[in-house]
Amino acid sequence: MKGRVRPPTGRYAGKTASERGAERRERFLGAALELFGAGPGYRATTVAALCEAAGLSTRQFYEEFRTLEDVLAALHLKVNDWAEAAVTEALAGTAGQPAAERYAAVFRAYAASVTSDPRRIRITFTEIVGISPRMDEQRLSRRARWIELIRAEAEAARARGEAADRDYSLAAAAFIGSVNGLLHDWAAGWVDASLDELVEELVGLLLASLRRPGA
Repeated sequence: MKGRVRPPTGRYAGKTASERGAERRERFLGAALELFGAGPGYRATTVAALCEAAGLSTRQFYEEFRTLEDVLAALHLKVNDWAEAAVTEALAGTAGQPAAERYAAVFRAYAASVTSDPRRIRITFTEIVGISPRMDEQRLSRRARWIELIRAEAEAARARGEAADRDYSLAAAAFIGSVNGLLHDWAAGWVDASLDELVEELVGLLLASLRRPGA
């Protein structure tokens, strides 16, 4: 079946069609988090299997999504949004603090969000890779947002005299690449270290990139 089925309109059981649709969408995403992140994975999951896990029908699926890839795309954005919310809260809570303390708190908030559920790590660093040009574009777009956040924070530290006077665009991209690579390998069992050790190492890399010559 191609394209979305037009959902019914009007109230039912005291809820509008849009409210019912939002609830169904969340049920599909919850089932996808389990199947893609802890079960057989995106590539081995069918629409029928997702519907069964969500306790919904295929017709209800096509009322909310066109394809299974749409579900993966929405789930990937949702996991990133959770991490971004944690980072935003940490940034607000560390305003005015020295760069070292601020960045350590911010990155720990990011790591805590992404690694709080192993399914989130798998969605973020494994299941999303190599699916299609569209998904690669989405993954790189969200990575660019993280790179810009790091670059902007580094520039702010430079303006306060806490970091070297240079362009941080390349350093931010290199740091985010390190984060993605190390967390992916750690989640896959290829890195023998605790999460705290990973966080300390990555925070050290970030702070080293800000250090002024001779500091």
